[in-house]
Amino acid sequence: MINSVNYHLYAITDRTWLRSGMTLADAVRAAIAGGATLIQLREKNISTMEYIDLAMEIKPVCERARIPLIINDDALVANAVGAGVHLGASDGSIAAARQMLGKNAIIGATAKTIAQAQAAQQAGASYLGSGAIFGSTTKTDAKPMPLDTFSAICHAVSIPVVAIGGINAENALQLKGTGAAGLCAVSAIFAAENIEAAAQRLRGLAEEVCL
Repeated sequence: MINSVNYHLYAITDRTWLRSGMTLADAVRAAIAGGATLIQLREKNISTMEYIDLAMEIKPVCERARIPLIINDDALVANAVGAGVHLGASDGSIAAARQMLGKNAIIGATAKTIAQAQAAQQAGASYLGSGAIFGSTTKTDAKPMPLDTFSAICHAVSIPVVAIGGINAENALQLKGTGAAGLCAVSAIFAAENIEAAAQRLRGLAEEVCL
């Protein structure tokens, strides 16, 4: 399954952007309908049980569309619901997550340098997330990453590298030619008035970027 994953449009959830009355499951369903190829459930400041409960609401939506679900930061939650996991620098070891989740699980890692990227690949990561490419609307302390640095990371490893950080329909094509395997988007999808249409536009741009 790992080798068949399409990373082109990697949608990362953020409930704070949702319009009044819209559930996260509805938003994820719309994002997938628009062309999201992978969903990451990202939650902060909730308990493990709340995280598991929310993941269990989202997982059937992803399963019906045969779209992988990735849990941000928490391998225990990923294990509880049978999902993949994305680990930041301080979210535990890739090797431990691999042992817990199994050889076929999707395990992503954050890499901001070539050394971090190569170490993550060596440790068994399935893919890397790298940025913040254009800054970030969700992480105010995120520093923009020069495109040449991102491209160098892409070419230093053999696993897919997805770009993250402030990516939207206006700037996505700047990543063309960098070696990106996909585009991550948060507010560009989930803050949109029409989530499906926003995802559809980004998917088209992602296909061009990832040629």
